[in-house]
Amino acid sequence: MKDSRIMKNYFGSSKIWKTIGYILISFWVSFILFSIIWMILTSLKTNNELFNNIWSIPAQPQWGNYVKAWNVLKMVTYYKNSIIVVPIATILVLVVATPCAYALTRIKFRFREALANFIILGMGVPIQLIIIPLYLLMSKLSLTNSYIGLIIAYITGSISFTIFLLYGYIKNLPIELEEAALVDGSKPFNVFLRIILPLSSPGLITVSIFNFVFLWNEYLLAIVLIKDAELKTVSLGLYNLQIAMQYTGDWVSLYAGVLIAITPIMIVFFILSELIVESMTLGAVKG
Repeated sequence: MKDSRIMKNYFGSSKIWKTIGYILISFWVSFILFSIIWMILTSLKTNNELFNNIWSIPAQPQWGNYVKAWNVLKMVTYYKNSIIVVPIATILVLVVATPCAYALTRIKFRFREALANFIILGMGVPIQLIIIPLYLLMSKLSLTNSYIGLIIAYITGSISFTIFLLYGYIKNLPIELEEAALVDGSKPFNVFLRIILPLSSPGLITVSIFNFVFLWNEYLLAIVLIKDAELKTVSLGLYNLQIAMQYTGDWVSLYAGVLIAITPIMIVFFILSELIVESMTLGAVKG
């Protein structure tokens, strides 16, 4: 009788917490959707409509705001720089982190766990803590104000998280396929290339998406390492737009620029959201 009462209380309280969780999530999703819709409507207004009533619907869509943000406010330049830097950094992070994660999960050597923990510990180091020595190092190597320097900084800032996520994912892959391939005479590199990489593709895609989104929005490293206006990324471009709008008052073009900046991220999440959730769940299971 006592056990049944405990189970009843447990499942009853669990249901209450689930309901509260659903309510909070629904509220948060509704807030995000409302914010996006409001930004879209605002970007299609004139400045007079915005200042008269921020909640009004535009009488006639002002698509010229997007043209102005793209051309006059140089969003095209910022986009070009981000498209050059971010994908290259995202790919190179995988090139470095994937073999490292595989070695930490499959190759037995002394202090393996300590090395894995040390690498993952890098996730807890604030970027503000290393920004000065990083800038001094980049200056001595003449890598400031360049694509190469920013790409290297992005790789450095993303590698711990990438190894952490891939470590958990690869660790849970079945080792029997690798053992069978080795028995058949395959070399370890071929096993990694032909077995591990295809099996890890969901995890690789997921971590690439997270890195892409993080680097697309990254601001601190970019503003410290990049000074030339022609090399600034999207995040720096939005900051420049915000400063410029304080003097011109053309806020609707600023909202158009913001929407242009976040469009790639929104598309990625809408298309690949299910894959992200599935891969994160698989990677979180302990082997």
